[in-house]
Amino acid sequence: MNTILIGSKSFDNKYVAEIISHLHTKKFDTELAGCSEKIETIIRNNARIAAVLLDLDDSNDILDKIRMLNEHLPVFLLKTDDVAIKKFCFDSFDGNVHLIDCCLYSVDEIVNKIQKIINDYIDAILPPLTKALFNYVKEGKYTFCTPGHMGGTAYQKSPAGSLFYDFFGENTMKSDISVSVGELGSLLDHSGPHAEAEKYIAETFNADRSYIVTNGTSTANKIVGQFSVPAGCTALIDRNCHKSLTHMLMMSDIIPIYLKPTRNAYGILGGIPRTEFSSDSIKQKMAVTPGATWPVHAVITNSTYDGLFYNTDWIKEHLDVKSIHFDSAWVPYTNFSPIYSGKTGMGGKRIEGKVIYETQSTHKLLAAFSQASMIHVKGDINEETFNEAYMMQTSTSPHYGIVASTEMAAAMMKGNPGKRLIQESMERALAFRKEIQARYENSDTWFFKVWQPENINEVDCWPLDKNDQWHGFKDIDQEHMYLDPIKVTLLTPGLDKYGKIEEQGIPAALVSKFLDDRGIIVEKTGPYNILFLFSIGIDDTKALSLLHGLYEFKERYDRNELVKDILPGIWAESPAFYNNMRIQELAQGIHNLIRKHNLPELMFRAFDVLPEMVMKPQQAFQAELRGETEECFIEDLVGKINANMILPYPPGVPLVLPGEMITESNRPVLEFLLMLCEIGSHYPGFETDIHGLYRKADNRYTAKVIKK
Repeated sequence: MNTILIGSKSFDNKYVAEIISHLHTKKFDTELAGCSEKIETIIRNNARIAAVLLDLDDSNDILDKIRMLNEHLPVFLLKTDDVAIKKFCFDSFDGNVHLIDCCLYSVDEIVNKIQKIINDYIDAILPPLTKALFNYVKEGKYTFCTPGHMGGTAYQKSPAGSLFYDFFGENTMKSDISVSVGELGSLLDHSGPHAEAEKYIAETFNADRSYIVTNGTSTANKIVGQFSVPAGCTALIDRNCHKSLTHMLMMSDIIPIYLKPTRNAYGILGGIPRTEFSSDSIKQKMAVTPGATWPVHAVITNSTYDGLFYNTDWIKEHLDVKSIHFDSAWVPYTNFSPIYSGKTGMGGKRIEGKVIYETQSTHKLLAAFSQASMIHVKGDINEETFNEAYMMQTSTSPHYGIVASTEMAAAMMKGNPGKRLIQESMERALAFRKEIQARYENSDTWFFKVWQPENINEVDCWPLDKNDQWHGFKDIDQEHMYLDPIKVTLLTPGLDKYGKIEEQGIPAALVSKFLDDRGIIVEKTGPYNILFLFSIGIDDTKALSLLHGLYEFKERYDRNELVKDILPGIWAESPAFYNNMRIQELAQGIHNLIRKHNLPELMFRAFDVLPEMVMKPQQAFQAELRGETEECFIEDLVGKINANMILPYPPGVPLVLPGEMITESNRPVLEFLLMLCEIGSHYPGFETDIHGLYRKADNRYTAKVIKK
């Protein structure tokens, strides 16, 4: 960070010319800007700008714009004559604006002052642990402790290791250090710079207390669950929960009561109706759940994988439990835009008598390394006991790079730069939505459609209105669910807006495979829907590449090209099978299988009646450990107790949990699984990854069930 931006009227000034020359001797780069608009553009697109140099009488119209982009960026106002100061509005001075009278100081003094203030700026924007880690690496100490590669030295003693070292770089190796390094404190007992980092994160995310987790939100979820629900107690579990919550149930002696959500015909995960949160509904579920008592804890997925937020203020107020855990793995950015107000775990004030948790995958849509996660707490907890649960699930050798990246993700979101990052993401997503919708409306044949309300013009968290048809959910509550603009779901032909399957269709998997062959990876693919995440790392180039890829698919599909030409990756799975097959034949073949199974009806009925819980998930897993299981073909699952969870990936939401039995009343769940298996069996390359099902040589699928 060594680039200084020079404002317009300063170019030809003799004082400024000398200052620029001296700055170059101090290893600073300078970039000349013309008008205030250009200054704004450069700052917006170059995060490495260290300071701005302006002529005093040319500054009033740009200072506010600079503050909105980065309120901490140093701005130096150069007074080169006596006239300029009379024109300046001194109300513009604040902590980052500095007046330099070029007539009173030497060039060396001015440059030294600029250099010191820039160093202070860099020091201030670095969060505490990252700063300590940087300093440790600079010191170059010799270590006689773990890790064994000793700052990368071991790698350089091996031909293979040297290639590994060269790829990742010197600082990556030297920052991978042991918990024995005392000056960095400890993540395990939350001391030193680690404690400062967690305090910094808590302040950034509006939490009373925050914890850094280095094994993803899967681990964060288990920590919260293990602490919040003692053995033998009851917990409310969102049936849209991630499989990590199921694993938590398998590890702990917990009695689950499930909150039943909805789905639409597209298979998009809907919200939990408000009635499910009522005391009457909970009492009814307790009555039919052996051993159940009033729940002490609740887990709710917010937002859903597909980007639906709850009115969390309402849930916090009305759900009668001691603690509520919002699994917000997919939305770590909600504290940095006003559109999410009232829709988050950490938003608003403390709730008397309740503890609110929010787990977030810092790596998913913020700029942290994979596995970086956070636990946020609002309310009073026993921190010593909580840390025991924390220690049970986390490593005694956390990767400091992951820890620092978590803190850095928080640092990037602080102040106006963070708000700007999120706002730009939302605006880019909105522009993409509008472009897709315009092409859909102007197409003579077909094009992709955006799953969203009609006539959207501004960035917002759009409400799902029960009188609207676009969302496809039945009997939804008003002011209960909202659609995130950053998560863009595109629909392919095959289902109409009423959820009726059409004669012809283009399964979304064909589009995803096409994009994959062109280096564009989608987040999630449903039968006729594709999810794209417009995170802060998406730029205009990537958005335009996606748009071009979608349009190219349409053109080549309409020309009915051979599968081997339009989907070479699929063709390579089975050249003999796909030989001479054209893309429209493939699309219609898969579509016909989906029609045969009547997908919309399956989706609507999938959660009407949940599988029967015969034993607790923990009991089912213990039975498996004792070898009390056997294989069963999935078409014969009715009446059998499942030993493992069964869930298609993505989205990683379990359809059948350990200890549950599919009955005739919930057969739609089984029919949906059979449909996925049949597609994978008939069409090579279109197999669905289904956790808990095992494909045999004859293309039949089995599951593990409890022996009778």
